[in-house]
Amino acid sequence: MSLQFGRFKGVERHRAALPRHGVTRWIRHALDADAEITVRIVDADEGQQLNREFRGKDYATNVLTFDYAQAPLVMADLVLCAPVVAREAKEQRKTLAAHYAHLLVHGTLHAQGWDHETGEEDAEAMEAREIEILAGLGIRDPYNR
Repeated sequence: MSLQFGRFKGVERHRAALPRHGVTRWIRHALDADAEITVRIVDADEGQQLNREFRGKDYATNVLTFDYAQAPLVMADLVLCAPVVAREAKEQRKTLAAHYAHLLVHGTLHAQGWDHETGEEDAEAMEAREIEILAGLGIRDPYNR
């Protein structure tokens, strides 16, 4: 696992919420196979550019998953947009670390083929899996059920 931070205002706050051992633990709990995953934390401009270029959506989103292989080794990049994550954590009354944990689990599931945009049944299955993984990490239900 590789963890990279772009240069942006407030980067130290995000570094503090993302200790390498925590990031590794959160991702490992979501994996069903061996993996090589890079996590990159970016600013709003880079997040918007990547979302526009790769998804055709002209806004910065919380997490983007670039999955390259699922077998025999999961290979992916997870790109998280720091300002979006911080805003959402505040709106949802979560700690920054808990929200990052949720999004890293979410992105790691995407890297393994889970998809919540293919239908309601798939969305419910993915959310249930996220809740189960996060509970195992001592993090409460991110969907507040």
